Parts: sequence; C-alpha cells; structure tokens
Amino acid sequence: MSPVVYYRLLTPLLLLGFVQVILTKRFAVKEGTKICLLAEFSANFSVRFENIAKEQVIVLFSMPENAKESPKSNCNKMIAPLLVVSFKNGHSLSMNFSRNNGSYKMEEMAITLNMSDSSLFPNSSKNLFTTSAPSNISAALNTTYTCMHDSIIYMDKVNVTLSKVRLEALPLADNFSKIITECSADVTPSPPPTTTVTTVAPTVTPDIRKPTQGRYNVTNINGTCLLAAMGLQINITGNKTTTKVFNINPNETQASGNCSTDHAYLQLTDSSTILIFHFVVNTSFNNSYLKGISISSSVPPQGKKFEAENTSLHYLQTSLGKSYMCQAEQVLQVTPDFSINAFDFHVQPFKVNNSKYGMAEECQMDKDGMLIPIIVGAALAGLVLIVLIAYLIGRKRSHAGYQTI
Repeated sequence: MSPVVYYRLLTPLLLLGFVQVILTKRFAVKEGTKICLLAEFSANFSVRFENIAKEQVIVLFSMPENAKESPKSNCNKMIAPLLVVSFKNGHSLSMNFSRNNGSYKMEEMAITLNMSDSSLFPNSSKNLFTTSAPSNISAALNTTYTCMHDSIIYMDKVNVTLSKVRLEALPLADNFSKIITECSADVTPSPPPTTTVTTVAPTVTPDIRKPTQGRYNVTNINGTCLLAAMGLQINITGNKTTTKVFNINPNETQASGNCSTDHAYLQLTDSSTILIFHFVVNTSFNNSYLKGISISSSVPPQGKKFEAENTSLHYLQTSLGKSYMCQAEQVLQVTPDFSINAFDFHVQPFKVNNSKYGMAEECQMDKDGMLIPIIVGAALAGLVLIVLIAYLIGRKRSHAGYQTI
C-alpha cells in the first residue's frame, strides 16, 4: 500500500492553501476590438499525482497573480468563445463556451499541468497531465452569470474550485451586463441547519476501543490559526450489513492545512487516510461552523479504496473568538455510507490568540448531561425543604396544645 504524502507549499501566495479564495482575476477574450467573453473569478486546485517513489501525493494551490489570457484564447467567429488562462511554469486552465438560441453555456473546463514544475510537483513521475470535465454553468444572453458561493468541478485527480464568479459570453458592450443570472447556490437561501449531531452511535465492532485524543494545530504566516483536540473513529458502510470501523491514531497522523479570515482547513494524513475538515465563517451571525468533510482512504485491513465528501454540512457552530467543546460522543454523519464518531472534541478554527483556546461554548449534549443532575439536585433540595417546613409546622402545633403552669 503506497502511503499518501502531503507537501506543504511554502511560497507566500500558496500559504492560503486548498480552495482558499485569495485572488480574483479578470480576463477578456477579443476578436479584433470586439470582446466575446468576460470572466472574473478565483480558482483553487487540489491535485493528486504519483511521484518517482510510487507514492500518492496531494498538492493544494491557488491561481496566482501572474495568471493571464493565453494566445490560445479565441472567439471562434463570435460563436464559441474559448478562454485559456496560463500561469506559472506552463500550466493552463481553459473554459469552452457555446451559444444556443437565447443562451450561452460553458461546455467544458479543462486543465493542463506541467508536472515537471518541481515547485508544485516535486519528483513527479510524469511530465504533462491534462484532464477535463463538463460544466453546468449557463445563462441567458445579455446577462451576467454570477456565483458568489464556491463551486467545485471534479476531474480525474484534479478538483477545481471557482469562487466569486462573474462570466458573460458574447456581451453587447465592453463590460458586464447589469442584468444578472445568479447560480442556484446564490438564489436559494441557505436552509436552517438540518444536519444534527446525535449521541446514538452506529453499531461498531466490539474490539474497537475509544480513540485516543489527538492534539492538532494549523499555522500560517501570522502564527497558529487553528487549534483542535479530538479522538476520531471512522465508520464506513460497504453495504447494508458491513461496516468498517477504525480509529485515527494521533501518533501516526500528520496535521496540516491553511486558514484565512473566513476559511480554515485542517488536513489529517496517515499512511492510509486523508481526512479534511473545512470550517467557514458566517458573517451574518458572527459565528463559524464545520461546512465540509472529505475522506480518501485505503480502508484497513484490506486496503480497499474509499472516497467521500460533503460540502453542505452545518456542525460545530460557535461564536467567533470562542472555541467549541464537547466531551460527549458525537456522530458526524457525512454521507449515507460515511460517518465520524468524535470524542473529547475541542476546536477553534478562527481568531486564535497566543496559540490558546478562547472561552469554550459547550455542545448541547454536554449541557443536557449537566442539566439532569441539576434537576435531580433541585428536586432533592425541594423535597428536603418541604420535609423541613412540615416538621417545623408540626412542632409548632404540638407546643400549642399545652399551657405553662
């Protein structure tokens, strides 16, 4: 079984890491003086490749500031605009558009990577890699397509995340149209949290013990930006009757990740598993929560490959500047066939000061656990008080039945 290796990227531009929005670039494709395509977005990449030691390596990076339109970009006679964005040492991202009656559509997104670029792909076993995937981005003509939410395009060994997108194919003027077509993620209001944390754990193999609590942190150029302590138990359902259960051993796990003011990523990597937690800030309510969890694992002991991801979770909500704490066991249901049993959980993904946790906000399970003894104690105290009052009343009445001689 080949281990998975994570190389932390050290250049300042890449320090913000996986799907971290740090730069919005604007591009224009022209035919003569006429613009056929306008595009404005941030692009972020997760790339898996094999090095010369036959190890699977994951690198995370963002579209750099030197990205620009390639000469390969063209308008194709104002019918099928093609944007090719080139960056760094021979890499490119392309978007192929088409026109259909009264609308335009991005038919395909493709990426070409120069794997001999050792600054991104150290010791790669390949020289060039190209992959592509269809896209569902479309809008009416003479309108600007916008999507402020993150959208992920999944390709073979490459995930591209677009953020803060504005696009318009075949615009009437040299600027974006004022009429907007919003993506579904922007139009549909975020529903109230429907994912709930439950204390009912799935059936596990009897010899699986409670996992050891690991202590992890993420550091960027400003110091420690994320703190976490937790014991993790992975539950993977292969079919309706078989569940694979294994613990994350903190002594064999490397923590990495990146964070900014509104996104934070914690990646835990061992010889068989990559587990990524994605935290975000909700500026409307001045709090943060766990939005996404992804896993890539060679499930022990057979080593069967398993991958799963959910980017629409709403777990571990806490106020900014405070930490989330839960001593009770939690079950984080990620997908129907993947969940995490979390024990002794303590995390703070934002506004960490002096590498110390802020004031802890306890989970509801801990509050409920404390509430029961309080209620019982109050009931006992009330019972004692009632008995005492009854005793005093009875004693007073017994004295009233006699006269002093």
